[in-house]
Amino acid sequence: MQTTSLGRTGLTVSRLCLGCMTYGSKRWRDWVLEEDAARPFFRRAWEAGINFFDTADVYSAGASEEVLGRALRDLAIPREQVVVATKVHGVMGPSPNERGLSRKHIMHAIDASLRRLQLDYVDLYQIHRFDPHTPIEETLEALDAVVRAGKALHVGASSMFAWQFSAMLHAAERRGLARFVTMQNHYNLVYREEEREMIPLCRAEGIGLIPWSPLARGFLAGNRATQGFGETTRAKSDDFAHRMYYADSDFAVVERVREVARRRGVSNAQVALAWLLHQPGVTAPIIGASKPEHLEDALAAIALRLEADELASLAEPYRPHPVLGHTA
Repeated sequence: MQTTSLGRTGLTVSRLCLGCMTYGSKRWRDWVLEEDAARPFFRRAWEAGINFFDTADVYSAGASEEVLGRALRDLAIPREQVVVATKVHGVMGPSPNERGLSRKHIMHAIDASLRRLQLDYVDLYQIHRFDPHTPIEETLEALDAVVRAGKALHVGASSMFAWQFSAMLHAAERRGLARFVTMQNHYNLVYREEEREMIPLCRAEGIGLIPWSPLARGFLAGNRATQGFGETTRAKSDDFAHRMYYADSDFAVVERVREVARRRGVSNAQVALAWLLHQPGVTAPIIGASKPEHLEDALAAIALRLEADELASLAEPYRPHPVLGHTA
């Protein structure tokens, strides 16, 4: 397993991060794997050298954090050898103070996440989205308090506009507060709008990129259809993906991926992930796996070296999209 630094920190992570949105409770999403079905994925990931695990309090209403925490405990993974990331922002209860990025919610949410994870601290605590209703200074001061209390080692952010992230970086620097070290943004072969502003900003500031949905929620695997969406449970029921992908140009990108994969004798998923791993600034894509072959494809992608003409061919069919993924 290849490793790299997490942004400009001294923290070393695997080039792949296992995303845990897939594991938790089917009551949240019908494609989620329950704990017994999820456990082999944690074991295989750890045995393959993946030391980086990402979840969020909102995934399965907290059950994802619980499943991850029990897996780390039962697999006897040494705490000093594993990197655990979680996120805060989503709705976690009926009151207005159980969501967003207020100081009240952040201070409550970190303690709740640590209880579910059965950990004393997380390595990376991320704001899941931008909160326009809370002053950024309040959010930054709360995150700094979390770090100073030893409940998180580093802080990160997820999808937002580049101007919003720039404002938060500047405010943290001006006030001497904990600085964001990562950006978990929406980035893959069929959604590359991040290349316009967010990625250049992150590269200039030394922010590590840990993209979510590197396979466009399975779309780049090549098993989606223009009619009926596809055959898998997730393909049929993932309304979020239906709103983001499925343009004619998206299918053209998938066909180009298929051509490269056919010549190489590998899967679409390996090619799409390899393309992302070749992109400047990318630290570790957040991969999802609900079938064993999903994880094996991701592991194989690390060693797949694409030629310059292949990278250019994969990028050529892309057409601009509206901004997607900042609000969900």
